[in-house]
Amino acid sequence: MLMAALTLANAHLRMRVDPQGGALLALFSLQHQQPVLRAGEGAEAGECGLFPMLPVANRVAGNRFEQPDGAVCLPLHHADERFFLHGDGWLKRWEAIGVESHGCLLRLRSQHACGFDYLATLHYALDGATLTASLSITHQGERPMLYGCGFHPFFAFDAHCTVQFSASGYWPEGELHLPREWRSAIPAEADFSRGQYGFERWLNVGYSGWGGRAVIRHDVMKVTISAQTPWLMLFRMPGQPFLCLEPQTHPVNAHHMPGQPGLRLLARGETCRFSMQIAVD
Repeated sequence: MLMAALTLANAHLRMRVDPQGGALLALFSLQHQQPVLRAGEGAEAGECGLFPMLPVANRVAGNRFEQPDGAVCLPLHHADERFFLHGDGWLKRWEAIGVESHGCLLRLRSQHACGFDYLATLHYALDGATLTASLSITHQGERPMLYGCGFHPFFAFDAHCTVQFSASGYWPEGELHLPREWRSAIPAEADFSRGQYGFERWLNVGYSGWGGRAVIRHDVMKVTISAQTPWLMLFRMPGQPFLCLEPQTHPVNAHHMPGQPGLRLLARGETCRFSMQIAVD
């Protein structure tokens, strides 16, 4: 029997965790009586408030890459016809191996013919008015593989909100949603160094030199996102009341960048870890 979504709470926050996709269906501030993340029922992949990205974040050009021992041809899945989009962790059912009133621990075992073969754990924990999401990936295969990961939250965001964060440059969006050449000059519609709502238009860009902290301000609520990484993805759609701020261990398409920044080549038994905090004031 499949486990239903878990509703977990403390005095400040309430969340719904779905083992399908390791997703958060909701994160709600009890103090402000407002959603922190958009709510979803998870009927379709990504129809949620947050999901993990592993063993790769976003897209890889050509759906293949080179590593020291040769080429890796990535698999495809039903969520995208061209790419191993966001990996497979957001599409698979995780096992709940630990559940408490204020948090839970999920586990996923995944294997692919290309060489990805991993055991992952995902921990969602409420501590006061802060949610911490922690991801751990241990490689199980004989062939060493390049790993990356991240989180894809959909923050509640409307015309009464602003967002602010610092960055040293950005990658504009190109064909097939892949990044174009990096630029140090960030245009007004993508510059959130000062808090602003921005423009009501499609925006899907990656940032370098992120300060590791972003702040969304509502009328009465402040949401602070933090993670130990210099790479942040931003996604928004016109007419949709959400803003995605996605901390990642590597920039999009890092597999094809010099030095493959942020990616980790893991031998069997080696582990990479990543975490993100969402604090509500």
